[in-house]
Amino acid sequence: MKEKEILLLTAVQLGKKIKEKEVTCREALEAVFAQIRRREPELNCYVTLEEEKAFKQAEEVQRGIDEGTLTGPLAGVPAAVKDNMCIEGMRTTCSSKILENFVPAYTAEAVERLRKAGAVIIGKTNMDEFAMGSTTETSAFGVTRNPWNPDHVPGGSSGGSCAAVAANECFYALGSDTGGSIRQPSSFCGVTGLKPTYGTVSRYGLIAYGSSLDQIGPVAKDVTDCAVILETLAGHDTKDSTSMEVQESARFTSALVDDVNGMRIGIPRDYMGDGLDPEVKEAILNAAAVLKEKGAVVEEFDLGMVEYAIPAYYVIASAEASSNLSRFDGVKYGFRAKEYDGLHDMYKKSRSQGFGPEVKRRIMLGSFVLSSGYYDAYYLKALRAKTLIKEAFDRAFESYDVILGPVSPVTAPKLGESLSDPLKMYLGDIYTISVNLAGLPGLSVPCGTDSKGLPIGLQLIGDCFKEKQIIRAGYAFERSRQQERRCSR
Repeated sequence: MKEKEILLLTAVQLGKKIKEKEVTCREALEAVFAQIRRREPELNCYVTLEEEKAFKQAEEVQRGIDEGTLTGPLAGVPAAVKDNMCIEGMRTTCSSKILENFVPAYTAEAVERLRKAGAVIIGKTNMDEFAMGSTTETSAFGVTRNPWNPDHVPGGSSGGSCAAVAANECFYALGSDTGGSIRQPSSFCGVTGLKPTYGTVSRYGLIAYGSSLDQIGPVAKDVTDCAVILETLAGHDTKDSTSMEVQESARFTSALVDDVNGMRIGIPRDYMGDGLDPEVKEAILNAAAVLKEKGAVVEEFDLGMVEYAIPAYYVIASAEASSNLSRFDGVKYGFRAKEYDGLHDMYKKSRSQGFGPEVKRRIMLGSFVLSSGYYDAYYLKALRAKTLIKEAFDRAFESYDVILGPVSPVTAPKLGESLSDPLKMYLGDIYTISVNLAGLPGLSVPCGTDSKGLPIGLQLIGDCFKEKQIIRAGYAFERSRQQERRCSR
């Protein structure tokens, strides 16, 4: 196959062709690195690339495929990993100066599962520093640009992963989602991203931002890829007490059926009001109409508690970040200031020089809400709001199988627009953060473009451990779009 033809394949399609000996692992890898050399100088999707190791790994995987020991659908397919997941012997920075030369001695469980399935890991993708941001502009290693229009952001914090998939610089990638960090950049970059139910995928080896909210998930070219990747990642891990045993009945690929007849889909009125760009709203309602035509029962309803999601999220996430990031002190690992006077001065200077402005802002906010006299007023109140948000979703799922809405109120903003106004950036997470607070699964699927040619994402939200419902709805919608494109040619 020609290089361009290889790059246009999905991960599952490529895996099939490798098994059928139409493409070798080496040819797939050569195509990806050629594309990286073409696009990377402009886009900056990667922090670390390990070409030599990747080709060595590809040879081993090819042997396994030829011998019949590697038979999975992802064997031989080049993949990328967000730079907040540890890989033994590979630099892991969280896109922060404080960890710029950190090389872990162990590998994240999610990455380990991909490797056992025969994935070829090519490198670590750029991200907002410590996953704090919505644009991938807070990275200490430079901004990542949107492949659809390099003057615009790719979203964040998994912007490098999503931009790399969109630019064909890898066939799929791992991201992490604390408040929309897989779904929002997937929407901005026109790719598919899945945030699983909290506990579905082990967080062992994921450098924590907000431990009660973080979840690893796949970013890929379509719903089929996401379902296959999630099937590889999911399951209990003895190293992560929050991970759950996934039952055999939860085989995610079994939901890849073009049938939503009788499925009950709810659209929250709270999501379709003020602040939502008219073009985004039109695309979301058109997507809902497609599912309705296919037999789904679609209706609007009042979700409630939406206005409390952003304050509750930023109090809880900042409090957990303040605690999690206290380990980066210049003593045990990472960056240490060169000049200091005593231990406390070393702490202050190492953290002041090592962390960027957004990370410092959230650490200070978190320390404040956890401090004596403010803990009850802010942190405990936020936890109560979190419980009420979960209860609101529980009531909604008594009536609906899937909740449908936008991923973001707008399409990708221009570079520099969001960072100048952090509050505006925080408000952009309004449709995604409730999913993390309630521990629910969420899927972002491309559903159109705006007048500037930038992608719009459709968000499908399911009840806990009901990924199959959103995969089914997403797959059915995706199939309709493919049929539309075929008809228009």
